[in-house]
Amino acid sequence: MTQPSTPALHTSALTSLPLLARGKVRDNYAVGDDRILMVASDRLSAFDVIMGEPIPGKGELLTRMALFWFDKLGHIVPNHLTGEAPESVVTPAEAPQVRGRSMLVQRLKPLPIEAVVRGYLAGSGWKEYQQSRSVCGVPLPDGLTNAARLPHSIYTPAAKAAVGEHDENITFERTVEMVGPELATQIRDISIRLYEAAAAMALEKGMIIADTKFEFGLDGNGRLVLMDEVLTPDSSRYWPVEGYADALAKGENPPSYDKQFVRDWLEQAQVGGKPWDKTAPAPRLPREVVENTAAKYREALQRLTA
Repeated sequence: MTQPSTPALHTSALTSLPLLARGKVRDNYAVGDDRILMVASDRLSAFDVIMGEPIPGKGELLTRMALFWFDKLGHIVPNHLTGEAPESVVTPAEAPQVRGRSMLVQRLKPLPIEAVVRGYLAGSGWKEYQQSRSVCGVPLPDGLTNAARLPHSIYTPAAKAAVGEHDENITFERTVEMVGPELATQIRDISIRLYEAAAAMALEKGMIIADTKFEFGLDGNGRLVLMDEVLTPDSSRYWPVEGYADALAKGENPPSYDKQFVRDWLEQAQVGGKPWDKTAPAPRLPREVVENTAAKYREALQRLTA
């Protein structure tokens, strides 16, 4: 499997460009007033808390996977890539921090909606279904089980939260209030098209995309543009086809290519003799958890692009 070509990078430190923001994973720098350099660090967040230990190679793998999907899905919606080399806007000394893990993108007006699409019942969707037989206001039939494939893809948006806060699940009607009926409908319809096209391609490679989230912005002409990352294991729930049927029969979570490995470890982690309360600081990740998570990210990319 492909090994990372650069040392692990928890936090970038470019001085030639103004820092705009540090997200859970990405550090964004201003390039003039019309572009942004997005640097994917090797940070990992779980339960909206950033871990202290980087996952070696993660930023590179996320970037390669996002570029793969931007290329495959470009016929459905425009994306924010400029096509320019990220190394071209930093000093030679800073290039190693940028190389292989960055995207030079258009500066857009971001929309405050996480466009979530689900094809399977998992995670918070499964918890909500058990209580209400619906997910984010979308009614679902009785009799579904954990990890079950849904009768059709459903759009279950969330309102973006500040770093460290939890995104809030909202109804489609709430997105209409936020951005108007025309744009809300466009975001929903394009998100479902993107998910279904990607899910079909991934299935050919033996991978199930259970759910994912997209982010959009508007360019200077008011055109909807796909932005941020797309269909990476950080924004999507990937399951290998093998093992899925067995997990479904047992009502268990299928093995996954995302950060579920870290989440599962954190669920049983102790801090001061008590279960971790899912607030910062996070417990220190053991070496084997870091290595196994890195291996999962590598395997996902290799399988998808093979």
